[in-house]
Amino acid sequence: MPIPGVEQPAYREISERLRLRRYDGTADFAFAWYQDPELVYLVDGVKKPYDRATLYGMYNYLDQHGELYFIEVRAGETFVPIGDVPFSREDLPLVIGVPEYRGRGIGRQVILSLMDRGRQLGFDRLGVREIYDFNTASIRCFTSCGFAPVEQTDRGWRYEAKL
Repeated sequence: MPIPGVEQPAYREISERLRLRRYDGTADFAFAWYQDPELVYLVDGVKKPYDRATLYGMYNYLDQHGELYFIEVRAGETFVPIGDVPFSREDLPLVIGVPEYRGRGIGRQVILSLMDRGRQLGFDRLGVREIYDFNTASIRCFTSCGFAPVEQTDRGWRYEAKL
């Protein structure tokens, strides 16, 4: 169980048009996201696209160390994945993989929803292991949700929010 003693829900409804869906071992649709060198640079600090082994290795690791969700938006009668977010007390990185959904407040809604989940689980804080100084969109998003820098890293800052 990724968070000891806690069952991860299959879905976390955020709004009528936005939800989180639990990772189920399938992620081929996300491969295209991690082919974008600019996105990979914001995530990993390098511009080397992922191969499938790297993608699934990342997802399997994250799934074993917390709750892993795909961010989905309603498109007509169905939901389509547009990003991913792992949830744990120590790290909450968020990726909007489909460019046309960036800058629309989706990340902020997801973070606020997961902060509520953290409160429900009795967490007193949530952290983000590192946001690079050049990732200004992530810095704005997380600070707008109450996260603050708490420790400098080699290329940015570790952030934390009190719950």
